[in-house]
Amino acid sequence: MHSRRTFLKSIASTIALPMLEPLRAATASAGASAAPLRLAYVYMPNGVNTNLWFPEGSGKNYKFSQSLQPLEGMREHLQVVRGLALDTARANGDGAGDHARANASFLTGCQARKTAGADIRIGVSADQIAAKQIGHLTRLPSLELSTDEPRRSGNCDSGYSCAYQFNLAWRSETTPAPPIRDPRMVFEALFGSKDTSGNAERMARKKSVLDFVMQDAKRLQSRATGADRNKMDEYFTSVREIEQRIERAEEHRRVQPEIDVPNGVPESYREHIRAMYDLMLVAFQTDSTRVASFLLAHDGSNRTFPEIGVNESHHNLSHHQRDERRLSLIAKIDEYYAAEFARFLQNLKNTKDGDGTLLDHSMIVYGAGICDGDRHNHEDLPIILAGHGNGTLQAGRLFEANGEVPITNLHLSLLDRMGVKAERIGDSTGKLDI
Repeated sequence: MHSRRTFLKSIASTIALPMLEPLRAATASAGASAAPLRLAYVYMPNGVNTNLWFPEGSGKNYKFSQSLQPLEGMREHLQVVRGLALDTARANGDGAGDHARANASFLTGCQARKTAGADIRIGVSADQIAAKQIGHLTRLPSLELSTDEPRRSGNCDSGYSCAYQFNLAWRSETTPAPPIRDPRMVFEALFGSKDTSGNAERMARKKSVLDFVMQDAKRLQSRATGADRNKMDEYFTSVREIEQRIERAEEHRRVQPEIDVPNGVPESYREHIRAMYDLMLVAFQTDSTRVASFLLAHDGSNRTFPEIGVNESHHNLSHHQRDERRLSLIAKIDEYYAAEFARFLQNLKNTKDGDGTLLDHSMIVYGAGICDGDRHNHEDLPIILAGHGNGTLQAGRLFEANGEVPITNLHLSLLDRMGVKAERIGDSTGKLDI
């Protein structure tokens, strides 16, 4: 009896779903009147050259700055947001470590426990709050991307764990949602094998295993008593969850779009960024997920940019001390990131989705948790909100928040549009009227 029970539990623990082809058409479910709404966060590291990043003017009459010039063609599809702050990225008695705190607090609004050990603690991030409530509607609850290797341990910034600095998304106070660096791995997570017959065969095999397990388990349950019966109840629950996952996967199965399969991590940083943006787009297009985050590089990154003639490390340059040469190089990096973001937005705009485009049905937050890299300040963050949010966002303007407003208020307002219930995120004080 004992060995048989162990055998059944072993089968249950090894049952896993295959990767399926794209899951849902880019329109809403049958009979729905509106396309699904997508939410994404894109994080840029090390702050900006504030003199050349922030636009001049106000409202709809603002003038694009030098660093944001590549985005001018997308003026009617975005708004520059000023006045948002990230207080929990400040020291607040914890000393140095602004880069780690900026990454960790950007989506959580929580103060990271200062530790380089295993006792990390922060808070649940806005994207994961959404994933928990609407993630069951898609193949993947959320998608986390980065161009850096994920790290979950070690000392990275003045006594803060690397987990804080290399992860934007947090499933719980102590558990990050590690991003994927390799575009091919992202592709496989989204679409699995291109051999559809193989996937169908594996799916049928999984279902037959489940049928066998359930039949055998029911026979055992009829003879079980006490603790064994309780264990069998737990077992039935786990099998039902697997069945539901199979049913959901079958429901979401769609024809795979005609895109090339990525071949590992590109040598060029620009190509790496573009590959990740393109995969995020196709994930939204196929309704594989409606929630995503993209860490362009971790805060404190010392990446160089030889493709634009910047051969000095970004983090070192960010400590510019008002040196004009360094400031000019930072501005080139800022413009580089803006140009790649503009390309992504243009591709969203060019992608038909239901009665509009993907950009019409998306909300994309682009920004940083540090304003000026030399000062390490966390107020008046450089933030852009792109997309139309299914007609709920007022694009084409410079939006200025009154006073120092927590960025988590913006997160709350976007979750509300997603139909996600959240009374509070970290240090939020209410929804931002945007």
